[in-house]
Amino acid sequence: MDRILIQGGERLIGEVEVSGSKNASLPIFAACILTEGENLFHNIPKLKDIETISKVLKTLGVRVDQVEDHTYRIDATEVPYCEAPYELVKTMRASILVLGPLVARKGEAIVSLPGGCAIGARPINLHLMGLEAMGARIELKKGYVEAKADRLRGAEIALDTPTVTGTENLMMAATLAKGRTILRNAAMEPEVVELAQVLNKMGAKIEGAGTSTIVIEGVEGLSGVNHTVIPDRIEAGTLMVAAGLTRGNIKLLNCPLHHMESLIYKLREAGVEIESDGDGVRVVGNTRIRSTDVKTQPYPGFPTDMQAQFMVLMSLARGLSVITETIFENRFIHVS
Repeated sequence: MDRILIQGGERLIGEVEVSGSKNASLPIFAACILTEGENLFHNIPKLKDIETISKVLKTLGVRVDQVEDHTYRIDATEVPYCEAPYELVKTMRASILVLGPLVARKGEAIVSLPGGCAIGARPINLHLMGLEAMGARIELKKGYVEAKADRLRGAEIALDTPTVTGTENLMMAATLAKGRTILRNAAMEPEVVELAQVLNKMGAKIEGAGTSTIVIEGVEGLSGVNHTVIPDRIEAGTLMVAAGLTRGNIKLLNCPLHHMESLIYKLREAGVEIESDGDGVRVVGNTRIRSTDVKTQPYPGFPTDMQAQFMVLMSLARGLSVITETIFENRFIHVS
């Protein structure tokens, strides 16, 4: 698809179901590397990134089948290969999530370094530091991370920043490590909690997900699960902003309100009406949008992934709004 044609000027009115969370689905797919047996996942969104992580898993020898529109069967009983090539990793930075599971399950991983990112550097040094603390031997060769370990061992790891993918990678690796791992300054995002819940269903022993300290007791092995992925809070938030922009009246089904408190607070401050409505959430735009300041923060603060959308809303507001980005250094490129 080369372009999308939008004919605007109309209020958004109607009912829509929020898709499954992309940022929860990707690490859950990677976590299957840790399991022996069949996994079945429901509410998976139809996105290019899901296709990419599926290709990465298939490259490793994992069986991945889309059995319905939003349902995938993943069987990692056999994982004969341990290399994730640049051709795939360059198209999606989240491919680095296979690094921890591969080292934990296979004792070896060869994963291309992720390419550049338009919104910021997003280095993986904290992933590597944590794996080294657990006993992995790390080398960087010709653009690839090569990690080896006879068996990872538990460690106490203090992250410099609450990196989401770093927390997820190390949490997955620690599930099969010998002994206890403690992650301090861990990311607290709902997607991290979702991954921990899935890993625990697989047989892991994880406590504290959703707080800044996560404790993982290593186990000998994990098995397959049947799981329905949480809805996507960023998609839900984007639809809410769209209703506010167009003075719309929409009902969102499968909306994760409890994961969106900071965003909803700011939308209400701007004049958008958001209320529970039976089996969904009613969002009504106001004729007068009020200016409000926003500062992006790690969860539970205002999400950086909603900053651009909220800026568009504020461009129609009465008065001055100040938007401060603290997560990614280049996340104002949309302004130009």
